[in-house]
Amino acid sequence: MGYPRLMSVDREQVLRSAAALLTRKSTATMDEVARAAGLSRATLHRHFAGRDALVRALEELGIQECEAALDAARLDEGSADDAVRRLVKEIEPAAGLLSFLVTENQLFEGDTQHEGWARLDARIAGLFTRGQERGEFRIDLTPAWLTEALYCLIGGGAWAVQDGRVAAKDFQHMIVELLLGGARRRVEP
Repeated sequence: MGYPRLMSVDREQVLRSAAALLTRKSTATMDEVARAAGLSRATLHRHFAGRDALVRALEELGIQECEAALDAARLDEGSADDAVRRLVKEIEPAAGLLSFLVTENQLFEGDTQHEGWARLDARIAGLFTRGQERGEFRIDLTPAWLTEALYCLIGGGAWAVQDGRVAAKDFQHMIVELLLGGARRRVEP
């Protein structure tokens, strides 16, 4: 089997191939990643010195995709309910990669955590804070907790769709309804 030369390797395409494989099989070896990308292991190694370097590059890609989804969701417009719906819709294409990344402990250990995670957390928590301030969401659930719950639902939804336990068309509905069903403020009669 012939492999493309190093000069013709598209780094983003390699990352997308790696992401597609690792979201299905998080324990895939670098040999398997290279095969999935149509490269030799040596060529892959020239771009990513090892699994850690590959995962860090995937982290950067995942953060960029999530930030783009947050921008597209227009979190400051309309009701917080509607903004959550838009966010889940916009983040769905990156859900598998996000799910893989949040289970990679190496990304969250030590003092070198990528500042992009803090930016994502702040923007999403800001949405929940806005919903609380407008009386849309319960105030007994912190914005930080609602943010973590959203990440967990997105990750769980991605795995369930991937495993065939949930239809892909139901991803958005199930996440939004479960999250908002628990987060909405209810006025006592």
